[in-house]
Amino acid sequence: FPFPYTPYRIQEQFMEALYGALEAGRVGIFESPTGTGKSLSLICGALSWLRDWEERRRQEEARALALGGRDGLSPQRARPGGAPTAGQPDWVTAFVQSKEQRDMVDRLKEEQIRRKKREDRLEKIRHNVHLKYTAKRKRCEEDEAKRLLQLSKEALSQGAGEGALDQLDHNEEELILAEYESDDEKKVLSGLEEDDDDLEEEHVTKIYYCSRTHSQLSQFVHEVQKSPFGKDTRLVALGSRQNLCVNEEVRRLSALQLINDRCMEMQKNKHEKKSNEENEEKKRRVSRTVCPFYSYEQMQFLRDEVLVEVRDIEQLVSLGRETKACPYYGSRFAIPAAQLVVLPYQMLLHEPTRNAAGIKLKDQVVIIDEAHNLIDTITCIHSAEVSGSQLCCAHSQLSQYMERYRKRLKAKNLMYIKQILYLLEQFVAMLGGNVNQNPACQAVSQTGTVLKSINDFLFQSQTDNINLFKVQRYCEKSLISRKLFGFVERYGGPASAVKTNKENQKLAGLQNFLLTLQQGSDKEGDPPVEAEHDQLRTASPLMQIEGFLSALTNANQDGRVILNRQGTVGQSSLKFLLLNPAVHFAKVVEECRAVIIAGGTMQPVADFREQLLCCAGVDPARIVEFSCGHVIPPENILPIILCSGPSNQQLEFTYQTRDLPQMMDETGRILCNLCNVIPGGVVCFFPSYEYEKQVYGHWENSGLLSRLAAKKKIFQEPKKANQVEQVLVEYAKCIQRCSQTGGQMTGALLLSVVGGKMSEGINFSDDLGRCVIMVGMPYPNIRSPELQEKMTWLDKTMPRAAGQAPSKVLIENLCMKAVNQSIGRAIRHQKDFASVLLLDHRYARPAIFNKLPQWIRERTQVKSAFGSAFAELRKVRTRLPYV
Repeated sequence: FPFPYTPYRIQEQFMEALYGALEAGRVGIFESPTGTGKSLSLICGALSWLRDWEERRRQEEARALALGGRDGLSPQRARPGGAPTAGQPDWVTAFVQSKEQRDMVDRLKEEQIRRKKREDRLEKIRHNVHLKYTAKRKRCEEDEAKRLLQLSKEALSQGAGEGALDQLDHNEEELILAEYESDDEKKVLSGLEEDDDDLEEEHVTKIYYCSRTHSQLSQFVHEVQKSPFGKDTRLVALGSRQNLCVNEEVRRLSALQLINDRCMEMQKNKHEKKSNEENEEKKRRVSRTVCPFYSYEQMQFLRDEVLVEVRDIEQLVSLGRETKACPYYGSRFAIPAAQLVVLPYQMLLHEPTRNAAGIKLKDQVVIIDEAHNLIDTITCIHSAEVSGSQLCCAHSQLSQYMERYRKRLKAKNLMYIKQILYLLEQFVAMLGGNVNQNPACQAVSQTGTVLKSINDFLFQSQTDNINLFKVQRYCEKSLISRKLFGFVERYGGPASAVKTNKENQKLAGLQNFLLTLQQGSDKEGDPPVEAEHDQLRTASPLMQIEGFLSALTNANQDGRVILNRQGTVGQSSLKFLLLNPAVHFAKVVEECRAVIIAGGTMQPVADFREQLLCCAGVDPARIVEFSCGHVIPPENILPIILCSGPSNQQLEFTYQTRDLPQMMDETGRILCNLCNVIPGGVVCFFPSYEYEKQVYGHWENSGLLSRLAAKKKIFQEPKKANQVEQVLVEYAKCIQRCSQTGGQMTGALLLSVVGGKMSEGINFSDDLGRCVIMVGMPYPNIRSPELQEKMTWLDKTMPRAAGQAPSKVLIENLCMKAVNQSIGRAIRHQKDFASVLLLDHRYARPAIFNKLPQWIRERTQVKSAFGSAFAELRKVRTRLPYV
């Protein structure tokens, strides 16, 4: 390529820096704009290092084994303490060292044997297709045997008759909570059989590659399949049950939490069924559903199939249906032997989810791609919010459940249920309400938002005497939310659907309460009764409350509880706000050999360094930063900071000045002039939906909108997510039609919002985005109580940077991160070109200017007058193939 920086040179620099960070065990912050093949370069560099690392380890093992352990390790390295124990006789020291060296050799031999078995097994599967047909035939025989056995059991049960158990309805036994003893808990890994030696397989050194969405991961896996590493890389793609479950009965539940609970309950039913087989003749039990896909043997076969060939999640689901094995647990079984594990970074960043999936980070490599919003993601994962309506609804449901099954529940179950009821009652009282009344009809006397520390909240709500850790563990182990949901599903529907027998009449309170909730919500501004009813049926409020209780177990200094009292108790809410995301990221960087935080636009990186890494205890010497240029030549982009408009009106869109008519008129004149010379698509970003609506209405009244519409068809970003795709399709069709037919109209103008649906993840490549305009600086709402608390916390805990308070730096960084994401929508590949206009003179200030991406900052021109900027745009049009 006739450019100073070719894509090959950039990739070479990128991979060299990545290799060095992995070799040295660093925490790297890598910035590589779209078009450099960032994701593929990340994984190719990491896999190259991994292969070299494995080869070096094998050579060291072979050398140690060849020496028979006599000289494989020095005495200091061989001993766990690092040096011989002082004061011991020489023969004792020599014996201990000799034993440790023999143990080391034995361990290396075991690892070699285990590795050889795994490689032989996978090689056999890779080349012997007959195994697949043998396994398939065996599955068919097992299915036929199970079907005949089920028919036999049904015939016997019909002959013997079915007796009621304690006068409960048929199949109602599954709603009873199992016996729970918190003082004698045993750690049982979900989905694991206890007698299988294969499950003790050691984790090989591997790479965990994380990205934001399921579609990004699928796209990445397809790139790996096409890469030189696609043939012989052991790759596993992880996902949620919602994406991987193949049991249609469970998939129909739709809500993720319900799917999780139902799956776990089916596993529990299987284990209970196995343990109760001996007592089956003594005491008949109502049959409970078990998952037909949860077969250990079939999941082991699926595990091997996954390791043999690179597959994305869709292909993994198809394989699970074909083999009749659960892809969710089958993929987990493949983690220890995998070289590359692909997963959403929410799964890796949340420790309980990470542990449940069997992910071990010790001495592994973690690559977090698309990490520009990593801090926000960690904060959101560990924050929780519950409304007053949810609290009251959960209290009513749980009370009715306890009353119905009081005689069947063990003492520990009753104790924990009463504790949860007390917590719900006190939380509603903190909002100024009463759990025994309809929350939609209870007015709040003192409205407003109050922030409290965790300890203050627990003291004032009089719940500090309850062990939240035990309550949280009980909710998790007992699956109480799932039992409660099944109870409400059966008895909490409309009154017309409920039988009028003696037992169901006891549940009239619950039914009436749910109906009053629906009637109370049918007011102006609230969802209709059907929508509210569907919401009640698709998720139990207790699920959200469990998340809130878990959040309250954070350290007092790391979070705040926000009491938002609005109008009625039902509209009010309790929210936990995590202030210190580093506390949940610390374990990741401590355990991993290396962590790479990568993204197309990572500037400004001060947040990652200070708030995430330094607060997590990472040594500054371990942190390395790398930023490479774009693949486009310098002349393919024209960034301009415009300080004034056509009528010499200074452009400063502060809260005080942006609503002035002259500012909105000046913005309209700038767009009119630009649309006259720039063909194709123009994307204009506003700070908020409200301001975009206000400017649009002003242009409509002043006639500027009709002038704009003469050159560009105008589109507005919708607020509803399901309408975004339709608007983008119409926008693209309009641009294509105008480029083919010609005429007075030259394309389309899309009015978008910073932080909206089109500011991230959308590619305005080629004619879809020949110019991106940023109106003003999208500073966050500084009056937000949450933001104010975050600023206060930063000022107390973080040092001043370059004479600036940490709170001020936070505001600027949040603004510029949003700007950088938005203006990066235009240049999407090597031959793309576009103009970028920043409409505000404040962008020229050094503190702000230096937070632009390097590849944009190096080419940015500051224009104090509109005339010179307009001349540059016209010059660019003659130099580049705009038409």
